[in-house]
Amino acid sequence: MKPAPFDYDRPRDLTSALALLASNAGAKVMAGGQSLGPMLNLRLAQPEQIVDITAIDELKQAEISGDELVLGACVTHADIEDGRVPDISAGAMRSVAANIAYRAVRNRGTIGGSLSHADPAADWVSVLIALGARVTLRSASASRQVSLSEFIVGALQSCLQPGELVAAIHIPKRPPTAQWAYLKTCRKTGEFAHGQCAVLIDPDAGSARIVIGALDAAPIMIAEPAELFGGRIGADYKTRFDLRVADRLLSDAGVTDAVHRHIHLTVLKRALQEAA
Repeated sequence: MKPAPFDYDRPRDLTSALALLASNAGAKVMAGGQSLGPMLNLRLAQPEQIVDITAIDELKQAEISGDELVLGACVTHADIEDGRVPDISAGAMRSVAANIAYRAVRNRGTIGGSLSHADPAADWVSVLIALGARVTLRSASASRQVSLSEFIVGALQSCLQPGELVAAIHIPKRPPTAQWAYLKTCRKTGEFAHGQCAVLIDPDAGSARIVIGALDAAPIMIAEPAELFGGRIGADYKTRFDLRVADRLLSDAGVTDAVHRHIHLTVLKRALQEAA
């Protein structure tokens, strides 16, 4: 099957791209095209216009600003994997990028495109929520920032408004005492995960960000992570982890299938072991 007919534009600057989006409610943004391309071919998406943003240099920039890394939306997975952008995550992001699908996908796929697609099984969605990332959203008339946990509102659903696009991603510096792990389970390489967990735990600060993805909804960030460890997060959190509490939290969050809960709980337990 071939895509339905559409107009195609490849603007050279962000202002022009936003003007095109503002003038046509039926326009769709294309970055790497790794998700949109197949959807066009299957006619699951039939936009009137494609606005290709890959020629916009502003969206390919990467810089450290204060205590955070700011990545343009068109930075590719391979850019991160190969160390062509600064790393303030102590290697966490490079490791994640290197295990996304296949190299051909990583060469073209972009971090902004992945987040905009909002697939709850996509690696960057859970990872960047756990790292406390924010996104800058731009339209022809305004700019705003939202936390990534608020940006993803459901499976394949974000808070993007008509005429908006993800312009930049802001990733805070990983604290030197924080422990990190990201695990996913797939039946074969390149497939989206069936279970997924990202954890950022700082025993010295008694804090944790634990995100469970690959659900039929937005990823779950555990609101009160200390509950998983008997009420406190310390250096012994690995031995204090209570699987029964985790099972209850997942059930309360709507993961009612016992098999699915078992998969997510297994990945969560292994992620905590790896972080420790």
